[in-house]
Parts: sequence; structure tokens; C-alpha cells
Amino acid sequence: MNYRIEIIANQSVEDDITELLEEEIPEIEYTLIPTVHGRGRNAKKLGTSTWPEQNFLLFAYLSLENARKAKAIIEAVKAKFPGEGISFFAAEEAEL
Repeated sequence: MNYRIEIIANQSVEDDITELLEEEIPEIEYTLIPTVHGRGRNAKKLGTSTWPEQNFLLFAYLSLENARKAKAIIEAVKAKFPGEGISFFAAEEAEL
């Protein structure tokens, strides 16, 4: 069974996250959408003069073991950059 993971985070931590994912899960294949706008619990990130920050979105389909590794990576990055707004989501891939 594969799991779809989604990571939504401030663009300032994009390199940290992608480098760690590629280092810890060498076979990872992912899609990255470099500019994502939205509103989280504490702030808006709209790329405007009023709300200048922006997020990115990364998603991948991983085995349970690798999804757990990805979650641990995100938890470590969140601990290192507690104010950056980093979210991790995972769901089982549905069978059709």
C-alpha cells in the first residue's frame, strides 16, 4: 500500500526539506509546486506587499516505511524552524 504525503511549508525551508528527503529516501520521486498561496492558523501567505511570504507544496507516493521517514524529517525541520509554518499530511492511496 502506498501513502500520499503532502508537505506545505514556507519557501524559506524548501531546500532544507527537499535535501533531507532526498538524502534519507534516495529513491523518492516527488512533485513540487513552487508557489502556493493561502491562509494558515496564524498567517496569510499571498505573495503581496501586505502578505509577502509564500509557501510551496510537495507531494509524493511512498511506502509506509518511507512515509514515516518523511514525517520524521518534517518534525525535525519544524523543531529547527519553529516559526516557519510547516505542515505534513498523509493518507492511504485509495484503490479503484
